[in-house]
Amino acid sequence: MGSLRVLMYFMFFDVIVFVQMTHCQSKICLPEKQAALFIFGDSLFDFGNNNYINTTTFLQANFDPYGETFFKYPTGRFSDGRVIPDFIAEYAKLPLLLPYLHPATFEDYYVYGANFASAGAGALVETGLGAVINLKTQASYFKQVSQKLRQKLGDEEAKALLARSVYIFDVGGNDYGSPFLANSSSVILPYPQQQFVDFVIGNISSVIREIYDEGGRKFGLFNVGPLSCFPILRMLKNGSSLDACQEEGASALARLHRRDLPIMLQNLEKQLEGFKYSLTDYYNALIEVMEDPSKYGFEEGEVACCGGGPYRGDYSCGGKRGIEDYELCENVNEHVFFDSIHPTETAAQHFANLMWTGTGNFTHPYNLKQLFEFHV
Repeated sequence: MGSLRVLMYFMFFDVIVFVQMTHCQSKICLPEKQAALFIFGDSLFDFGNNNYINTTTFLQANFDPYGETFFKYPTGRFSDGRVIPDFIAEYAKLPLLLPYLHPATFEDYYVYGANFASAGAGALVETGLGAVINLKTQASYFKQVSQKLRQKLGDEEAKALLARSVYIFDVGGNDYGSPFLANSSSVILPYPQQQFVDFVIGNISSVIREIYDEGGRKFGLFNVGPLSCFPILRMLKNGSSLDACQEEGASALARLHRRDLPIMLQNLEKQLEGFKYSLTDYYNALIEVMEDPSKYGFEEGEVACCGGGPYRGDYSCGGKRGIEDYELCENVNEHVFFDSIHPTETAAQHFANLMWTGTGNFTHPYNLKQLFEFHV
C-alpha cells in the first residue's frame, strides 16, 4: 500500500509538470517570465534529500507518523505534512518539487527549481560532518544544475531564468544547536560566541556570492529560531519560561545571528549590483506564536504533538531514534510543534505566509511575493 501511495504522488507530480510543458517537445520552452525556486538549508526546508545519503535515523523522517496529513505517507519531510518551501512553491504557481537527490528527478524539472536542503546541515562544514549535505555542497549541486540549464536552454535564456528565480535559505540552527544537544550538561563551543556567529554568517555570505556569480539576484532568508525554547532543549534544561529560554545557551547565539544577519545582507546589497533580498524573522515570529497561540488559531504553542517526556521533547517521534515509545496528539493542527524541533504543517503554512506576504516586524525590506514579481 505504501508503494502505491508513492506511485500516485509521482504520477500527480508528473501530470502537473506535463500540463505546463506539453506545448514543447523537442526542447524546453519556458512560459513567459518563468521563475524557479531554489531551496537551501536544513530540516525546516528539506523535502527528503536525507533519504538518499548515508546518515543516521536521527537525521531522517522517512517513517510514520511523519507525512500523515497531506501526503499520507512519510516523504522524508520533518512534518506531519508539507514544510515551508512547499507553500512558497504553491504561492509562486510552481509544481511540487522533489528533493534534488531523488532518483525520479530529471533535468527538465530544473526550470521550476530544485531543493538541496538537508536535515542537520549547517553553514559550517564541520556541522554534521559526514552525515549531511552541508551548505557548501548544496551550492556545488546548484552549480551543476546551473550548468545543465545552460546546456539545455542556451546561455542567454538560462541567464535570464536564473536572474528571475528566487533562492531561499534556512541555515544556522544546527551550527548553534548541535553543541547543546551533544552535551547539555557541559557545553563547549567550538569558538567564542561572536566568532562563532561571524563564521556562520560569513559562510552564508560566501555561498550567496557563489550563487550570485552563477546569475542569482533574488534571495530570501529565514533567520534562526529561539533554539533553547524548542521542546527538545527545554526538556534537557528541565524547563524554563519563554523569557528565560531566550537568554540561555543556543538562543543567545541565535540572538546574535538575528542581529548580525541583516548587516551582512545590507553589505551585499551595496556591493552586488542587482542584489535584492527578503529576510523573515523566524525568531520573533515563533516566539510570538508560542506565547499567544490562540491568536493564530493554535491551542498549544509549547508542547510538541509527537514525542515523549516534558514538552514531548525527547525526539522519540516515530519510535526509530532509540526510544520506541512515544505519544501522538489527537489534533495535530492545534499544535505549533509537530515533533520537538519542527513545526506542524499548519504552523509551516503560517511561517510561509510571513515569508510570502509579510511586512513590517517580520519580513523586510521585501517579501518573497515582491521578489518573484521584480523584473531584472
